[in-house]
Amino acid sequence: MASINIFLLQLSIFLLIFLPKPCFPKNQTLFFPLKTQALAHYYNYRATANKLSFHHNVSLTVSLKLGSPPQDVTMVLDTGSELSWLHCKKTVSFSSTFNPLLSSSYSPVPCNSPTCKIKTQDLPVPASCDPKGLCRVTLTYADLTSTEGNLATEAILIGGPARPGFVFGCMDSGSSSNSQEDARTTGLMGMNRGSLSFVTQMGFPKFSYCISGVDSSGVLLFGDASFAWLKPLSYTPLVRISKPLPYFDRVAYSVQLEGIKVGSKVLNLPKSVFIPDHTGAGQTMVDSGTQFTFLLGEVYSALKNEFIQQTKGILRVFDDPNFVFQGAMDLCYLIESTGPSLPRLPIVSLMFSGAEMSVSGERLLYRVPGLSRGRDSVYCFTFGNSDLLGIEAFVIGHHHQQNLWVEFDLINSRVGFAEVRCDIASKRLGIIV
Repeated sequence: MASINIFLLQLSIFLLIFLPKPCFPKNQTLFFPLKTQALAHYYNYRATANKLSFHHNVSLTVSLKLGSPPQDVTMVLDTGSELSWLHCKKTVSFSSTFNPLLSSSYSPVPCNSPTCKIKTQDLPVPASCDPKGLCRVTLTYADLTSTEGNLATEAILIGGPARPGFVFGCMDSGSSSNSQEDARTTGLMGMNRGSLSFVTQMGFPKFSYCISGVDSSGVLLFGDASFAWLKPLSYTPLVRISKPLPYFDRVAYSVQLEGIKVGSKVLNLPKSVFIPDHTGAGQTMVDSGTQFTFLLGEVYSALKNEFIQQTKGILRVFDDPNFVFQGAMDLCYLIESTGPSLPRLPIVSLMFSGAEMSVSGERLLYRVPGLSRGRDSVYCFTFGNSDLLGIEAFVIGHHHQQNLWVEFDLINSRVGFAEVRCDIASKRLGIIV
């Protein structure tokens, strides 16, 4: 079976930080320029896919300094993860690493410490003790790849003097589905609401990002986004469940999806299909680490059928029962490669409690790299079926967050949205890509 050579674009963004008073000097602003990298990835389109295989198709990355003396690290930003971690053992796959032996401020966490016993409780796999009595953590992903290492503390430099005590995973083993990216990034920055996440440890009350749909620019901001040119944000509250449930991620940015609209028509679905059940299955998560949006089977089928109905005579369906893009996207189309642009398509709106996210134009269809039929390119609908991935949740990926100012307000437990041209927003903030 032929493979498709997909070039994974690492999004070039800048980090803009308004630092909170408890940690850093008042009103200090920092910019961290990030570079665009084209990463080759080979993907077999007939194979069963999972979250990790497209987890980094477009990566938001941030560069920081850790250790004494400081070492440069580049981390993938992920609102769907808690623990930040770094590769600490150089291998053929992991050439960009953090070396704890070169840092005088590095300190492994004992397994009998409160940090290991209590703060790791929300991690997917419970922490354990290694033979030396140190806290051992393992992170696993949907495709059974994993990374493993010791929990440790280190000094982190961000906006002022080194701040000691930053807890992270110093990983010394694991497997990966994307060795090209691992060679260029040092690890991952967990940004969810867990006690060990980066944003929780740093004490930031809120953060925002804006991803351009025109070029590879973007901005990540910690603190208040009070700009005259930014429209008022529409907020939807975070869904919080105190009781542990097997399929509910309690530290994710979970919101309540209430319905979906195609054009002016609201899908005829009962409200109950959007509400988590007694096991926690069916939550809706806003995730910067996933590229596309995935809906549970009943909702996905209704959206797929309505989109087909409203685009009859406008789009030609790619009728190949063996083709399912990334294992979950089975609605694809043939579009002339020489055509000037995509035809006018109905807007798909995700309706939340108090807010709405509209997906239109080029964000509705994704051109499959390297695949064509004669003079036609293959484009796939950018909503997929969670059931085919084995995910018991609705996941809102970053492809549908393009040209939106997305704010995560931790103090008021809400997520806000406002439409904006993110490339123009970057320029207004003085960012030059």
